Amino acid sequence: MMLGSDVSGLSAGAGATATPGLSIVVPVFNEAAGLEALHRRLGALATTLRGRYGIACEVVYVDDGSADATLSIARGLPATELDVQVLSLSRNFGKEAALLAGLDHARLGAVLFMDGDGQHAPELVEKLVGHWIVDGYDVVYTAKAHRDNEPALRRAAVATFYSLINWGARQKIPEDAGDFRLLSPRAAAALRQLPERNRFFKGLASWIGFRQFRVDYEPEPRAHGFSTFSTAKLIGLSIEGLTSFSVAPLRIASLLGVVLAISAFLFGLSILWETWVSGKSVPGYPSIIVGMMTIGGVQLLMIGVLGEYIGKILSELKARPIYFVAEHSVRRAATDAEAAKQTAAE
Repeated sequence: MMLGSDVSGLSAGAGATATPGLSIVVPVFNEAAGLEALHRRLGALATTLRGRYGIACEVVYVDDGSADATLSIARGLPATELDVQVLSLSRNFGKEAALLAGLDHARLGAVLFMDGDGQHAPELVEKLVGHWIVDGYDVVYTAKAHRDNEPALRRAAVATFYSLINWGARQKIPEDAGDFRLLSPRAAAALRQLPERNRFFKGLASWIGFRQFRVDYEPEPRAHGFSTFSTAKLIGLSIEGLTSFSVAPLRIASLLGVVLAISAFLFGLSILWETWVSGKSVPGYPSIIVGMMTIGGVQLLMIGVLGEYIGKILSELKARPIYFVAEHSVRRAATDAEAAKQTAAE
């Protein structure tokens, strides 16, 4: 029985599949105000890529349970320069599930993930495609060039997160890397085969290996509205990433246990020494109470960490679908030959 997976039949190049091209996966949640403008920019991008590299493009909009008119606008977007797929999930499953839904339905070999809020410039995609087709990289990911405009506390929190998640990891996750990345056909095929339900795309895209290349960029201002990721949601996402991709919290719990055990041992030696030297026992009430509170707090913390991992195990054992698609539509762009026939008929 082979426990690995062979994707050697696919190459990094654009001609690796029967239908070579690029599928652009765009998860959207309440993005009605800027969706039409984004689609126009993607249409211009598709025309540029077709002329420069000869590849076809499609866009896969994944509506993750939007409460505004996002879905109705997506249904009406024209399929002129590129094919358009619209997936409507049955409810809000979260960005990780939306990314997976787009990956599962992408048809054109290579896959590019980008946000629908306008901060990921479609014009930068041409550079990512160049590193894929010309330079032969399988994973081309973007990362923030700097965080100078962010508060010091947020920068420290981000640095701490990446230090923890990469602690002892054989495959490091690049710091400040985002979901805006391109996967070659074989990298996309490898990512599809990962079976876990608690997914952390940034980590999984690094874990699969292959040739990877970093592109630094400056995120554009949001085209409209404001981010739906509050501080609480970011903390929750960080915990999700840590516990689904790293054992660092368990190692920290173990180290805390070792530190407490050593501290208790040294404290006991100090009591024995003072009793032996002075012949008097140290009044123990304050020290006992402080010790019990410290040990009790650390134990509760460890139980909480274990609970997070047990919850992940339970989720995997239940094997529930990661998402449900309530509606799926596909509109194909007319080829040059079809367009010429239509023009002649008119």
